[in-house]
Order: sequence, then C-alpha cells, then structure tokens
Amino acid sequence: MIAYTALCAMVTVMISAAPGDGSMTKSKDTTVVNTKLIAKEVKGYRGATPVKIYIRKDKVVKVEALPNRETPKYFQLAKAVLNEFNGKTVAKAAELQVDGVSGATFSSEALVQNVKEGLKYYKKHR
Repeated sequence: MIAYTALCAMVTVMISAAPGDGSMTKSKDTTVVNTKLIAKEVKGYRGATPVKIYIRKDKVVKVEALPNRETPKYFQLAKAVLNEFNGKTVAKAAELQVDGVSGATFSSEALVQNVKEGLKYYKKHR
C-alpha cells in the first residue's frame, strides 16, 4: 500500500511539473513549441509575432510564423530570418546572432526574440 501511495504521489508531481498550457506539444518524433503564450510580451511593429518551432532529434526542423497584425508587405521580408534557425541544434540556434531585416527591423527582431524564448522554454521543459 505504501509503494502504491508513493507511486501516486510521484505521478502527481510529474504531471504538475509538465507544462499544461499547450505551449509545447509532441507528435511522433517532433516537438512543437508555440510562443503565443511564452513570449506574449515580445512585440513587432504592430504587436505580438508568435511562431511555432518544430524540433526533431534536438535540431530545429523549421520555424513558422503565426498570425499577427504586422504589415504583410514588411512581414514577408522579416520572415526570412526564420530560415537562419533551420538545421541548427537547439543549443546553436539559441545562441545564434541574427541580424534584423532592413525595412522590417521591428518585425524581424521580434521574430528572432520569439524563437529564442521558445528554445529556452523547450530546453527547460523537455
């Protein structure tokens, strides 16, 4: 009976320690980090610029921009910075220095900051 109680307590602690806000999900061998809640204070020119980061075998597979209120013409330019993270290990991607895109500086810098916040969250909760 004591072993069962200890097991139940351990499972409860493990479940409560897991992030439950949907910011990180796993499908097959890929973990997806959504920065909508993680980096909601990170703003581009007109507001939040959340991303989804797809990670497989501790490498960034792709980074996808989520809906936002940025000016489409400039945001399209800014999204180019997201390709810089593809194929990098999580550790290297987290340390990567990426320049903002001229003409879309606020948006591109916000995207980079979103990725870094998402990677930090991944490293903490994996």
